[in-house]
Amino acid sequence: MSDKTCARCGSAYDPAEAREYLGQMLCEDCYLDAMSPIVVCDPWAVHTAKSLKDLPGGQALSPMQQKLYNLVKERGEVPIPEAAAHLGLSEDDLRREFAPLRHMEMLRGCKKDDGIYLTLF
Repeated sequence: MSDKTCARCGSAYDPAEAREYLGQMLCEDCYLDAMSPIVVCDPWAVHTAKSLKDLPGGQALSPMQQKLYNLVKERGEVPIPEAAAHLGLSEDDLRREFAPLRHMEMLRGCKKDDGIYLTLF
C-alpha cells in the first residue's frame, strides 16, 4: 500500500488497483460505483420487475431491502438521511437498496420541504 488516497472516499489505495475516472484517481470500490450509477427511475427496470413478480421466486427482497421497506411502512415517510442512519448505511448504499424497491413499485421517493422522503408506492 502507499499513501495515495481516493479522490472520492478518501481511503488509501494500492496504486496497482487505482483507476482514473473523469480526471480523478479512485479506489476500486469508488470506480465500480462510478461506472454503475444508481438508476431509480428506469422504465425498463419497472417493466421487468412487474413482469417477473408473478413468477416463482419473483419479488424476493434482500434482508436490507426488507428492513428498509418495513421502516417506511411503519413510519409512513422517512427522509433519506434518517433512513440511512437508522439502517447503518451510507446514503449511496441506501439508494442502491431503494432502487429495486422503486422498480417493484413498493416504495417511491418524493420531494418535501428541503429533502427527499421515502414513502410507500
